[in-house]
Formats: sequence, C-alpha cells, structure tokens
Amino acid sequence: MSNVLSSLDDRLERVDQQRQWSFEAIRPVYDALRARMTYASNMIEGQHLTLAETEAVLRKVPGQANLSRRHLETIDHSLAWDTMMRYSQSDEPISPELLQSLHAFVVRHTQPDEAGRYRTVPVATKGGAWVPSHPVTISRKIDQLFDELKKTAVHPVTAAACLHARLMAIHPFMDGNGRTGRLLLNLWLIRYHYPPALLGPENRAAYYTALQSADGGDFVPVVNVVLQGMFQTLTWYEQTLRLHIQPKAAGRSSG
Repeated sequence: MSNVLSSLDDRLERVDQQRQWSFEAIRPVYDALRARMTYASNMIEGQHLTLAETEAVLRKVPGQANLSRRHLETIDHSLAWDTMMRYSQSDEPISPELLQSLHAFVVRHTQPDEAGRYRTVPVATKGGAWVPSHPVTISRKIDQLFDELKKTAVHPVTAAACLHARLMAIHPFMDGNGRTGRLLLNLWLIRYHYPPALLGPENRAAYYTALQSADGGDFVPVVNVVLQGMFQTLTWYEQTLRLHIQPKAAGRSSG
C-alpha cells in the first residue's frame, strides 16, 4: 500500500504545474471534470444517462420545463460539485453540518423536503448482512465519526476512504447517500492536495464489494478502489490538459 501511495505522490509532482495556470485557462478542464464526475456518480447509483447526455443537460440553462428525474439529478449533482469545490478552497471545517449542506444540493430538486436532513425512519437493504444505522443513532454516530477523523494520523487517502465507507454504513439520509458520500470523499482528498477519485460504472462491482468488506472491518479494498479512482482521474486529467492547454500554448508567438 505504501508503494502505491508513493507512486501517487510522485505522479502528482509531475502534473503540479497546473496550479500555475489561471482559472480561465483551465475552465474547460474544470467543466469537463464536473460533467464526468456527475455522470460517473449517477451511473454508480443506477442512472442511465450517457456522458454525452450528461454534458448536454449541463450545457442547458437549469429551470426549463418538463425535466425528468434523471435530468434533475444531473443538475443537482453538478451544483453540489461546484459547492464542494468552493468548500475545498475554504477554511471551513469538514463537519456534519458541511455534510448536510452537500446533501441539500444533491437532492435539491428531487427530494426538497429531505434535503440536508438525516432520515427519521429505518430503511431496509436488499440482501447481505449490512443493516443501516437506526435513525435514533445517526446524529451521534456522524458526530463521533468526524471527531475521530480529526484525530487520525493515517495517510489522508486512507482516512478519506475510511470516512466514506463508514459514512455509507451509517446511511444517514433517505436518498442521495452515495452521491453525497463521494462528494465528501473528494472534498477530503482535494483539501489534502490530492486529485478526486473518478469512480465510474466500470468500478461499480469492486466499489460495492469493497464497501461490504469495510462493513466487516476490512478497509483495504475500499482504499484500493479509491486509489484506482484517483489514478483514473490523473490519467483523464493529463489527457484533457494536453487537449485544452498545450495546443494553445504551442501556438503562441515567442515575440
């Protein structure tokens, strides 16, 4: 595991020059990443908008009539992503209140009455041994989780993966747990200067299997899945930067 983390750190150094570019220069990269993260997170939850369809929805002005639930979920996630990115550049502590704020954006249009609120009723699962936390215990468990993570001394990537897995086990909301949890995961990573984890449909089976392992106390698989997602982001990022940045830079006059 330590060798993989070292490899990640070495690769990050090679792409660190992106911090020297203005936001205007990398705005196309940011927009493309937001669309891809929205598509990937919704696909893991079983939504079936393609990446091209997701991009088309996000190019249109929100608020148009007759939007389907899939379109609303796409718009909501993109707004939640923007909110997460603003939090990533702030000094606001990563806290239960911030978690609830992210959730409020994730279900803003699809379940406005539940936005930002912990669930108040038990929920059942489809098979397996995992039982989501009873609603009476949710607030206490969330507070305890964040308190413990403030004191952790493990690698930030490991901490992020464990935070995500334990949050998924608590299942604090009626809907939008996965999307909110992955936003929080990526917020943690970005705060520690790591790339977000791009977890798409190709990672779905490994992702859910890893969460099941974490329910049993084994967090190594979920750390590996998060690392794989981070490497996927780096690969996409490098390719996209070459597309959007380097051709323009090469065409500049030296005089």
